[in-house]
Amino acid sequence: RNSTYLVIQKEGMMKVNSTVHPGSTPIDPAVIQAFKTAAEKRGNGYVPRSRHLNQDGSAVYINRLFLETSPYLNQHAHNPVNWYPWGEEAIRLAREKDLPILLSVGYSTCHWCHVMEEESFEDKEIAEVINRNFIPVKVDREERPDVDSVYMKAVNIMGLNGGWPLNVVLTPELEPFFGGTYFPPRDGERGALMGFVNILKRIGQAWQHSRDTLEQSGASISKQIRDMSVAGAGTSTPDAAIFSKTLSFVRKQFDPDHGGFKGAPKFPSSLPSSLLFRIYHRSGDKTALDMALFSLEKMALSGMYDQVGGGFHRYATDKAWLVPHFEKMLYDNALLASDYAQAFEITKDPFFEHMTRDILAYVRREMTSEQGAFFSATDADSQNLKGESEEGFYFTWTPNELDEALGDELSRQIQKVFGVTGPGNFEGRNIFSMHQRPGVFADSGQTGDQALWDQIQKARNILRDKRNERPLPILDDKVITSWNALMISAFAHAARILEDRSYYSTALDAAHFILENMIKDHRVYRSSKDFEMNTQGFFEDYAFLVQACLDLHDTSVFFKQESDWLNRALEIQSWGQGLFADEAGGAYFMTVEDDPFMIAREKVGMDNAIPSPNSVALINLMRLYTLTDEAHYLSEAKRLIQVFAPQVEQYPHAFSIMLIGLDMFLHRTE
Repeated sequence: RNSTYLVIQKEGMMKVNSTVHPGSTPIDPAVIQAFKTAAEKRGNGYVPRSRHLNQDGSAVYINRLFLETSPYLNQHAHNPVNWYPWGEEAIRLAREKDLPILLSVGYSTCHWCHVMEEESFEDKEIAEVINRNFIPVKVDREERPDVDSVYMKAVNIMGLNGGWPLNVVLTPELEPFFGGTYFPPRDGERGALMGFVNILKRIGQAWQHSRDTLEQSGASISKQIRDMSVAGAGTSTPDAAIFSKTLSFVRKQFDPDHGGFKGAPKFPSSLPSSLLFRIYHRSGDKTALDMALFSLEKMALSGMYDQVGGGFHRYATDKAWLVPHFEKMLYDNALLASDYAQAFEITKDPFFEHMTRDILAYVRREMTSEQGAFFSATDADSQNLKGESEEGFYFTWTPNELDEALGDELSRQIQKVFGVTGPGNFEGRNIFSMHQRPGVFADSGQTGDQALWDQIQKARNILRDKRNERPLPILDDKVITSWNALMISAFAHAARILEDRSYYSTALDAAHFILENMIKDHRVYRSSKDFEMNTQGFFEDYAFLVQACLDLHDTSVFFKQESDWLNRALEIQSWGQGLFADEAGGAYFMTVEDDPFMIAREKVGMDNAIPSPNSVALINLMRLYTLTDEAHYLSEAKRLIQVFAPQVEQYPHAFSIMLIGLDMFLHRTE
């Protein structure tokens, strides 16, 4: 019997009939009933994401991910793999059956996650191997960054580069002994000596015959993770020389031709623009300012920026920022909007004002719910003209498509401005990019510049409407508290710097949504989908929300508005202090103390795609000290700095936001 739960639409109702996944056993009747209830709630318009469909279009397979609210987990709800969400049921079952756990971590807009799903997790032969030999568990890294972080470290300890999808095999005690990222399905495919299915078979055999070795490996890796999580703290704070050391490193790594750091792929977060602005303000060193401004300009003109619809893609695959990975993340656009606003504040250059407004216009138009909260991301993939999933199709153009949409004369202008050619620059199509600023923003002020800019804006509007006739990339519409907080801060910054009250209103709408819908019993929740809260928050949710409240306080003062935002910041800071603070050692853990399913409790100090929560907490503490003159905030700030001081001294470029907090600490007034 190859099928499991048949979701059948009949006579206006969806019904769920039970059978069995390949290689698995029947599911408990209580779960079947839960499937029926969930199916009725979703209604007859629900379209299962799977190639395994019955003649009536209903799904052949369904698993427990159907009961989750995460869009990423829902994407895998109809795989023949009998997936479980991370939690007590899956872990208890692994211990009862004495089977290893296959943990697979990804997110809804991840291109290679989609590839591996289609190649392996939708494959019935591979699914049978998984179901017989493992307890398969799916995790949305955006909902559970703690799980992702711990097992990403495991893969790094194994000597491998991290990435997504992240696939790790654990003992029933959650200790990792094998891992990697994307695996081709079979031997020889995509150049792999051994494919995923044979890797899984060998692991299954090893678990039966060489289990002691695997468990010893898992125990050793787990110990290393725990040791890394409680690295020894320093007893002093770095001095101002650390900023010169950091600037020297940035100069050596800087790409003088394209901005950012040398090499590829290129991430906007790799160059610490906000720290460079801080160094410039403190020292007057213009090289710091020039590197930040040059990089921001190059990114803005590149293919990594959506030249038609606005907003930044995740990263560029090449050194010139031309070919992006096409997903768009809320946090990238929040952080970059703040950087462009700050660039305008320093230079008064209208180009940077335009970029700030263009990013925020995109967020308002495409990433904001009716209730004012911000959505999480949009996908890299969309359907092409053949109805097949293709990365970047939605965002790219051919000359003929431009002629049809714009007419010959305007099309010729736009093709010249954005470097469009017949052969294209991406799989026979064209990613828009510019080699130089539009003339209206150039220093020379040539005549006709404004007319050309008006034509560009006219074409952008037409093309934006035209491409919306194509199948849209998938929208991940869950609301993540920490990412919303970053965007609230971006709108608050823009409101002050651009003196635009409408941005303040947008920030307020989102903040009120978070405070009213993401907090219960003095606990901040991590995410929600359709007003259903999922997972209690991590320290980053508290720290970023405190930051957003402080930014709203500053913006309220700027506009001379009465507000309670400082009190809200103090309140949330107090909650986070009680839940996450290491009272003995200083700084803050990522997770609460009472999580029974985490093998390590980490303190995160190094910045990644988003600032580390401890870095943001340091800045929050210094701001709260300045606003309240309460000495305990300064004391907590000093202890936090000392926890990470050895790492900051060794790798200062990886702690750029913490260095901003350190600068505030070193130049405080007492």
